[in-house]
Amino acid sequence: MRAPATSPSPPTAPGGHALVVSGLSAGYRGVPVVREVNLEVRPGEVVALLGPNGAGKTTTLETIAGLNRPIRGTVEVAGRSVGGMPAHALARKGLALVPEGRALFPGLTVREHLRLAGGRGHGGGSQLEELLGMLPELRKCLGRKAGLLSGGEQQMLAVGRALVTRPRLLLVDEMSLGLAPVIVERLLPILRRVASELGASVLFVEQHVALALEISDRAYILTHGRISLQGPASQLRERQELLAASYLGDSI
Repeated sequence: MRAPATSPSPPTAPGGHALVVSGLSAGYRGVPVVREVNLEVRPGEVVALLGPNGAGKTTTLETIAGLNRPIRGTVEVAGRSVGGMPAHALARKGLALVPEGRALFPGLTVREHLRLAGGRGHGGGSQLEELLGMLPELRKCLGRKAGLLSGGEQQMLAVGRALVTRPRLLLVDEMSLGLAPVIVERLLPILRRVASELGASVLFVEQHVALALEISDRAYILTHGRISLQGPASQLRERQELLAASYLGDSI
């Protein structure tokens, strides 16, 4: 069986792509954490960004989402260059980020979070019912303050807050952070439903590699700030030795 490509070239032309990242170098105070990253997400696709701690996964997502300015390279959303555009402007263009740590307001209720995130025209009526159909456990929590929710409920709220805006591109950073494996097995498949039922494209960072590859169409592996491995998730699931070498930083 042929191995997935290990030295990825720049993505193909952006026409019809939800996200194209080309030659991206990004970091903090001018010091790059990730270098020459190339990746793409097609419409309705679920793509995993995997790798060991410190590889630069969160930096990559934050830069795509407008929380960091690229040092070099380009970020295109729906065919338009958005590198360096602030997060609030990207949100208006249909990009939503579920950040690591969830960033909830402990004193606000679930309903207030959804209403605040959605703004005028979102988060009410049929859209709220659609969201609760996808995240039914939030229904019983609508009047409860976020600080009183369980970890799994908080993560559902963080995802729901992003989905109520009906994003075209959803970025999710460590959905499973601090959660028991049984909760993770219930939460991660929601990302598959986001793509299939809402038509959104999804790029997510995850440490639970096996489950991430089960719900993904394709995956990229970051090692020491560079893409070391990429390919269809079905192929990567069968090449455990390549995954292990990538996580250990070995030459592959």
